Amino acid sequence: MKNSDISSALATPLPSSEPARKSFALQGRRVSLDPRTHAVRADLADVRLAEYVFAPHYAAPLPYKTCSALTLREGRKIDSEVLAELAPGEAFEVLEVAGGLAWGIAPHMGLVGYCDAALLERVQ
Repeated sequence: MKNSDISSALATPLPSSEPARKSFALQGRRVSLDPRTHAVRADLADVRLAEYVFAPHYAAPLPYKTCSALTLREGRKIDSEVLAELAPGEAFEVLEVAGGLAWGIAPHMGLVGYCDAALLERVQ
């Protein structure tokens, strides 16, 4: 069983000239994030917030602009609270498009919400 002697020898770490890595502990969120101003949901978060919050998935915002006036809402439902009205040509950073709705950030207002995806145009 010479092979087992070799694998045991290889499993032993070699001494390193590198300083020992500091240990750390996961302690949960470091900051309190408001979902109206931070793009964070239970299933998805803006990748720019990765150092502050754990999410199953992260998305990089894609630049869009509004084609016409639109309503930014807190939730998916049509009767969700209205957060803002966006004028034609305003920037909107899209993180998800599903079911005809876009979820993202109105950067000039700092608000996160849902709007009609058909009223957005991708900026190249």
